[in-house]
Amino acid sequence: MTTDNANFIQRFMKMASKIEARELKSVLLSFAFVLILMSAYYILRPVRDAMASDWTDTEVSFLWNLNFFISCAVVAIYGIAVSKIRFRVLVPSVYAFFGISFVAFFFAISAIEDRDFVDKSFYVWLSVFSLFHISVFWSFMGDLYTKEQAKRLFAFIAAGAAAGGIIGPAIAAIFAPLVGNDQLMLVSAVMLVIPIPIILFLERLKVVELHNEDVHADLSSARIGGNPFAGFKMFVSNPYLLAIGGFILLYTAVGSFVYFEQKNLLAEFERPERAQILAIVDLVVNVLTFVIGLFVTGRLATRFGMATTLAMVPFFIAAGLVVLAFAPILMVALVLQVARRVGNYAITRPGREMLFTAVDRETRFKAKPVIDIVVYRGGDAISSIAFAGLTDGVGLGLGAMAAIGAGIATAWGAVGAFLGRSFSNLEDHRVGTGDQGGAGAAATSKV
Repeated sequence: MTTDNANFIQRFMKMASKIEARELKSVLLSFAFVLILMSAYYILRPVRDAMASDWTDTEVSFLWNLNFFISCAVVAIYGIAVSKIRFRVLVPSVYAFFGISFVAFFFAISAIEDRDFVDKSFYVWLSVFSLFHISVFWSFMGDLYTKEQAKRLFAFIAAGAAAGGIIGPAIAAIFAPLVGNDQLMLVSAVMLVIPIPIILFLERLKVVELHNEDVHADLSSARIGGNPFAGFKMFVSNPYLLAIGGFILLYTAVGSFVYFEQKNLLAEFERPERAQILAIVDLVVNVLTFVIGLFVTGRLATRFGMATTLAMVPFFIAAGLVVLAFAPILMVALVLQVARRVGNYAITRPGREMLFTAVDRETRFKAKPVIDIVVYRGGDAISSIAFAGLTDGVGLGLGAMAAIGAGIATAWGAVGAFLGRSFSNLEDHRVGTGDQGGAGAAATSKV
């Protein structure tokens, strides 16, 4: 690449996403990192969903609840790993472990006679992976960039996840007919090895180009000690973390309501028609997420502040649910689903990840998985039971359920605004005290 071309790329990236020249290499590698992760996941997602089509709703519901308890156990085990393993090898080890586990599932298919047991185990395990791998990624990002950089850069990096959401399904669609569903497990496992050298190189760039070595302790020798179950204690004892947990619980509740509304409205279609409609939704969601995350989201956080950024999507969804309450038709539900998912992937999720830059490293690596995985899966379980009880039990219709969802979305927006203001207060506290290493104590005392 010539100097003129390199300068052009730097100027374009700075204009598009406010990326400084010294940050460009790290940001592009971070983008590629999450792109590969999400591609690996989306390769296996259709494999998992194809399995679920052979089971009853009761069986799937049981697996959802089982997933919650397994997620709790995995997070506890991860807490032990955080306490015992050097940080330099912790993150690469996570992805190597999941890659090995997918290889093990591939061989288990031929080695174990009870294929149904293997399939259901894989269904639950991939559901754990779907949240865990991205939670660890964002924890690593929070340890790589400063709070100021996070506000500018996380949205662009998050667009890599949307790109992976386009590439992964395309790989599955092309290769599944050629090699079969089971072989896709090996493809995904190989892809999970690719980020390991990227992680190691990013750790080096943190010091030599980003000059963020003072943000946290030295990555080459640091261990995150303490109680391996401290993440659960940190979560329940810290108002700031509890607010993030409440934000996610309300998000999952709204997501469940929109999902079930969509599912019920699609019931009149044949299965191939449903698949076609939902495939179009996935494509639209990922393309819009990529474009918005690339050029818009970073400017929202810096121009309007975190409170507005976190509350924007929930209040928009609340308005959409009000419309759905008066017009419970498929097109409204699909548009609302697209808006909810795009808003979450392109705006809410990057904003939510910025919140964790306000806490210290141990809190980020121990409490964050509790929130991202245990609270998220618990929200899924609770909200699905609540929806089924209100519809099948009480007999409420789609319009009434949409109205209830609008109320939940409004509460979700209020919590988002509160979190945004809390984040700004913590940032002001850091600037006032000169603290560059996180504000874990301040997060407990100021909120």
